[in-house]
Amino acid sequence: MPLSHEHQVSLLKDILNNHQSDCCGSVSECEQVERLVKSLMVNMDVHQNVKNVLEEIYRYSQGGINSGDLDEHITSHKGQLTQWVDDIGEYS
Repeated sequence: MPLSHEHQVSLLKDILNNHQSDCCGSVSECEQVERLVKSLMVNMDVHQNVKNVLEEIYRYSQGGINSGDLDEHITSHKGQLTQWVDDIGEYS
């Protein structure tokens, strides 16, 4: 059974919160973020303001997948992670 867009948003926020609080993560988490963002971007039920944030999160996930030091990549985006979760929560 596919996840509803509400569950996808919740899962995305959970992963981003974990990255923000732990300052570490895995490539597979970044790949999952990428898949969630792609799915949400084509969903007509998702608010346009969230889609703008999703574009930034997509670039973040791509950077994480291709990073030589994922923990440093996550740490360098710590402030943005908090803002993204707040922004998504505001519109979802």
